[in-house]
Amino acid sequence: MPDFLTLPTLASPKEIHVVVETPRFARAKFKYEPDLGVFMLSRSLTLGLSYPFDWGFVPSTVASDGDPIDALILHDLATSPGMVLKCRPIGILDVAQTEHRKTIRNDRLMVVPSDSATYGGALDLGDLPQSMRHQAEEFFLAAVTGTAKRLKFLGWRGPRAAWAAIKRTQRAFAGAQTRA
Repeated sequence: MPDFLTLPTLASPKEIHVVVETPRFARAKFKYEPDLGVFMLSRSLTLGLSYPFDWGFVPSTVASDGDPIDALILHDLATSPGMVLKCRPIGILDVAQTEHRKTIRNDRLMVVPSDSATYGGALDLGDLPQSMRHQAEEFFLAAVTGTAKRLKFLGWRGPRAAWAAIKRTQRAFAGAQTRA
């Protein structure tokens, strides 16, 4: 099995790779464990809650929380943990996450698979209904219920900010690799 953390970030100049950790409709969160090379159960979600879309990460990036930058993959296909999709970033939700009295940034990219029949025309968050952003926020809040994590949403930004975050987290990954 490949090391999903070190796959190339870019699929093309306008696309990124996104590794699915938790597939759509899952009632539990899965997490890639590189030491074992497998996807493991991280935690169950609150009763009745499931992932509305695939949840994953962008390889060869390191965000402020020490993990790769997170991505919500907007599409309606069936996938499984470990699938790698070519996606187009359409925006980012800036998030402050507090846990054990420590606050860090834990932003979430919004991406669309390049060949998505449902959301393929979306180039920017503005191409989606405002209600989808609100529902995503509600899901993120509900998904941390029962954990020590608290989220504060700092705002939504478009594809340019999403690309800036990807480039920033790529540089952080490269820096971590040279120190290792």
